[in-house]
Amino acid sequence: MSTTRRIAGAGIAAAALLSLAACGSGGDSAAEGGESSAPRSSAPASSPMNESAGGEGVTTAMDVYGPACSQVPTDGEGSVQGMIDDPVATAASNNPLLTKLVAAVGAVDGLADTLNSAENITVFAPADPAFEALGEQKFNELANNPDQLAPILQYHVVPQRYDAEGLAQAGEVESLNSDGGPVTIEGSGENITVNGAKVLCGNIPTANATVFVIDSVLMPGTNS
Repeated sequence: MSTTRRIAGAGIAAAALLSLAACGSGGDSAAEGGESSAPRSSAPASSPMNESAGGEGVTTAMDVYGPACSQVPTDGEGSVQGMIDDPVATAASNNPLLTKLVAAVGAVDGLADTLNSAENITVFAPADPAFEALGEQKFNELANNPDQLAPILQYHVVPQRYDAEGLAQAGEVESLNSDGGPVTIEGSGENITVNGAKVLCGNIPTANATVFVIDSVLMPGTNS
């Protein structure tokens, strides 16, 4: 699994993500939400998990699990089935669990489009209550300071596609923010944690990413 160079600002962050998207057939990019003009993808996200035709870490609607999955719409673009055909930023923008994440991604200029154009990534997506736990003042501070926000968002994106089983087997994964330290995976099956954060809805397939909605915002350098 490749790692990225240290990224200090939002402009550099976007450039790094674009380079990952350009060279990745094995998996690079980011997690995110927000409106995007990127075209919808027809990637075969319905391929069975770990099947060579779809690549390791590719899941289906049948693989989705977790207590918050019941809060996802049962039909429409925001449903699990609806998210399959969209790249990750577009898919997140339609998911009612991820409105704060969408706003955060939108605060970093161009990030939504670069995420949509990346290939084969894993995204740890904090649910709205996770951002609300930071407090409105802190959230607004980050939203108004992309240089601080970008490295935090990068820490939620792994440039390789994993399903829950693959994460458990890996134990540790490197994010796009390599300076933040490894992301630690503990537990097994449907009971894994990500730096101690619980998975609320996992194995969510999108056209270019597998998404795990989590209950905490991951802070670089503070993994448990």
